[in-house]
Amino acid sequence: MAKMEVKTSLLDDMIGVGDMVLLEPLNEDSFIDNLKKRFDHNEVYTYIGSVVISINPYRSLPIYTPEKVEEYRNRNFYELSPHIFALSDEAYRSLRDQDKDQCILITGESGAGKTEASKLVMSYVAAVCGKGAEVNQVKEQLLQSNPVLEAFGNAKTVRNDNSSRFGKYMDIEFDFKGDPLGGVISNYLLEKSRVVKQPRGERNFHIFYQILSGASEEFLCKLKLERDFSRYNYLGLDSARVNGVDDASNFRTVRNAMQIVGFMDHETQSVFEVVAAVLKLGNIEFKPESRANGLDESKIKDKNELKEICELTGIDQSVLERAFSFRTVEAKQEKVSTTLNVAQAYYARDALAKNLYSRLFSWLVTRINESIKAQTKVRKKVMGVLDIYGFEIFENADNSFEQFIINYCNEKLQQIFIELTLKEEQEEYIREGIEWTHIEYFNNAIICDLIENNQTGILAMLDEECLRPGTVTDDTFLEKLNQVCATHQHFESRMSKCSRFLNDTSLPHSCFRIQHYAGKVMYQVEGFVDKNNDLLYRDLSQAMWKANHSLIKALFPEGNPAKINLKRPPTAGSQFKASVATLMKNLQTKNPNYIRCIKPNDKKAAHIFNEALVCHQIRYLGLLENVRVRRAGYAFRQPYEPCLERYKMLCKQTWPHWRGPARAGVEVLFNELGIPEEEFSFGRSKIFIRNPRTLFKLEDLRKQRLEDLATLIGKIYRGWKCRTRFLLMKKCQIVIASWYRRYSQQKKYQKIKSSAITVQSYIRGWKARKLLRELKHLKRCNEAATVIAAYWHGTQVRREYRKFFRANAGRKIYEFTLQRLMQKYFLEMKNKMPSLSPIDKNWPARPYLFLDSTHKELKRIFHLWRCKKYRDQFTDQQKLIYEEKLEASELFKDKKALYPASVGQPFQGAYLEISENPKYKKLKDAVDEKIIIAEVVNKINRANGKAASRIFLLTKNNVLLADQKSGTIKSEVPLGDVTKVSMSSQNDGFFAVHLKEGSEAASKGDFLLSSDHLIEMATKLYRTTLSQTKQKLNIEISDEFLVQFKQDKVCVKFIQGSQKNGNIPTCKRKNNRLLEVAVP
Repeated sequence: MAKMEVKTSLLDDMIGVGDMVLLEPLNEDSFIDNLKKRFDHNEVYTYIGSVVISINPYRSLPIYTPEKVEEYRNRNFYELSPHIFALSDEAYRSLRDQDKDQCILITGESGAGKTEASKLVMSYVAAVCGKGAEVNQVKEQLLQSNPVLEAFGNAKTVRNDNSSRFGKYMDIEFDFKGDPLGGVISNYLLEKSRVVKQPRGERNFHIFYQILSGASEEFLCKLKLERDFSRYNYLGLDSARVNGVDDASNFRTVRNAMQIVGFMDHETQSVFEVVAAVLKLGNIEFKPESRANGLDESKIKDKNELKEICELTGIDQSVLERAFSFRTVEAKQEKVSTTLNVAQAYYARDALAKNLYSRLFSWLVTRINESIKAQTKVRKKVMGVLDIYGFEIFENADNSFEQFIINYCNEKLQQIFIELTLKEEQEEYIREGIEWTHIEYFNNAIICDLIENNQTGILAMLDEECLRPGTVTDDTFLEKLNQVCATHQHFESRMSKCSRFLNDTSLPHSCFRIQHYAGKVMYQVEGFVDKNNDLLYRDLSQAMWKANHSLIKALFPEGNPAKINLKRPPTAGSQFKASVATLMKNLQTKNPNYIRCIKPNDKKAAHIFNEALVCHQIRYLGLLENVRVRRAGYAFRQPYEPCLERYKMLCKQTWPHWRGPARAGVEVLFNELGIPEEEFSFGRSKIFIRNPRTLFKLEDLRKQRLEDLATLIGKIYRGWKCRTRFLLMKKCQIVIASWYRRYSQQKKYQKIKSSAITVQSYIRGWKARKLLRELKHLKRCNEAATVIAAYWHGTQVRREYRKFFRANAGRKIYEFTLQRLMQKYFLEMKNKMPSLSPIDKNWPARPYLFLDSTHKELKRIFHLWRCKKYRDQFTDQQKLIYEEKLEASELFKDKKALYPASVGQPFQGAYLEISENPKYKKLKDAVDEKIIIAEVVNKINRANGKAASRIFLLTKNNVLLADQKSGTIKSEVPLGDVTKVSMSSQNDGFFAVHLKEGSEAASKGDFLLSSDHLIEMATKLYRTTLSQTKQKLNIEISDEFLVQFKQDKVCVKFIQGSQKNGNIPTCKRKNNRLLEVAVP
């Protein structure tokens, strides 16, 4: 509906009939035709009074947007088109404003859209209730409980890709403002037989496929699972993949939902471990084995699966293996252990899988309830939402115990539906003061009694048969039914005493038939006894209780040996009967709201309406009977105010405004229209109309009157529009004329003003030009007088000084010319100055020969100045480095071939990190002075000329040689004892340190050393010696010099030659008096 469109009643722009109570004529064909017509126009909701019929469209429709929520918010139920939001809003407002607890009952067969309807109800309530951080958290938890329960409780069936295989009833609790406080979920009869076996074309529960598709490889490895579906016997392969369903994405949604609801990480992990254990149980297979006593027993074929299950659950492998092979029966003080054959072992395995999954599901519901329950103890208002399986009738006698239980629940819901509907009708009649007439309807209490009677009911007979000693089979149960129920008018079987059924060959011997309110259903008794017993061997319960897995241990409390209860547990039927009784009692305390869901086709396809299928559902839902009950008295009722507002145009006395009470206005209106008195009745606040034809007559009269009024309004509007346009045009003409006159006068004024300004400008220009001419004449006169005076004074001066000028004119001209040339020279030099770099050799060319000495002096002064500027930028450290470099230049430039290579290398001094390297800790502790240079040198052995590595240290006062490996000081020489340093002029690193004769250090003779940093070492040794002794150290550069070795003097001679070691100089002892160094 467009946002600007206003709709005040569902009678406006109807497609078909929006409320079936108004359908004429009322029969099955017209009922179906009306539904089909609305379905074809995307109207999937229809009313039966306050009951909503919902047809599954099998596609997304744009009728659930936030705009639609706001459209139906706080609106009357019949004010807009039928919609599930209208019922949700009515229920919520009744709960909030009238303090009435509500329940919304959603029924229909599988695939009719019950689960989606419950989601829409909850989402609408969440959208219209209050806001706030805490409220939003509660709403989010309530909504996120759905994905969790759907994953574990829903499955793909032939009728529905997301079929709920359990009944769910949620009580949403609200405070006095209508804000949600929390909720409580009850679950009914999970179809746990699906865990171990699924019909053809159906799947197991969603969670198994979601784990295998969406879990990471690491997570699957922890659960000991593989991604291949075919690896697991419990998963049917023919429908493992469902079109349009992304199991991997749904798994992520489920994990996120569990986190939002409040599951801890370890709880989530435990849940998935239990699911994995259930999945792997199906892979355990047994083989027969004969014992010596002749009894058959079973053994597990492959124990690898059993081992992995035990690792997952923390159960001792031998304990679980024995539980699958033996059964212990306790009676009073006796215990009897019997072996299980293969069939019994498979039964025990499947029973354990079903119980494990069923108990896990119940634990999930309990855990969710702990998270979403209301935290406050204030009085609460409650809205219940019941999403429960619909009536099920399978073909070919495939109806079993599950369908029997489901249909029994639907019988009870139909019973309470009829009772509450009649009760609501009767209460409204009494409230309005209308006489109540008894309404005939089919009361299905007789069918409910057939099933639930404590003595003769089918469930009681089934429990009695399960508890009876002796041989108990499904056939004995059927025989008992034939004895007890044979005369019941709604029970049929081949063995019935009623003769009319003896020849009914359509009823097999192993079946019985019940005439439900929705039709006849044939049940196959096979499996009734086992499914009702729902036995789990005590050995398996005790094995589960012994698990180290906290969750599994909690799921099987009866396995505790300290709490052994020999009492037989209640049967599945009796448990469900008690749950249904509790549900019915709960529903009777609340105001009911009904949503009847219908499936249009079995293909799950859009735009297909199967009339036969819809007819079948209409019959078993009792919708026609519901309409008849609703319209047995009065088909339509409406408060006086909206009734008068809608039809007041049909009477001149009430149109356009009625000044009196609304009821009096309606009475005047109906009397004026001549409607027979038997067709309506006046209540205290509402008008009751008996026949829909009367309502449609009113609607036809209203439609005709609206057309007349529309014509009248159009005529009046067109006259008003023409008059308004004429008056507007007249007003516009006056305004335009006034503006034109104003504009014309403005233009005339501007023209006169422009002319006056032009005349004034010409006059001012003439006066200015006249004044200018006078001033120019006066100026020329003054200038002429000044020039004449100047010439006269010049003549007088020249006459006076003529004699002096002729004597000094040459010298004056020379000096002036010289001065001009010097000025030009300096100005040109200013623009041609070179850069401030000291190494820049550029200098402008000399312009004149007489300026040669001046030009050279300027060059020298400029170079000294820029050198000073460059030196002023140096730090103290840089000055020291350059001083050392300068000292090295004076000592070795053009003397030592090694010097040019050392110019570009900075002098570092400390080449060894003595203070930081723990290897030299001993050496650091021995030297307490500042180390000027520290480097590894080669000490030449005086005996054979071979080199040994030593650490050379120079301090302020000493020269030290230390062992490179140990750091032990070998020699220590004061600087005062060093007399000379000798080296060659070639490109080598050899040098000799000569010591003072007679000194203690000279006892072993001079040092002959080799270093890669000879220039730096010699320079620093020279500067340090000069600083400490105030004497210059003698640096001798010669290719042949003498070295004192103990008592002998040896000549060291440097020669050129190619070496085997490449470019490395070598030293070799030739004789006792000669050491020869070969330099490449």
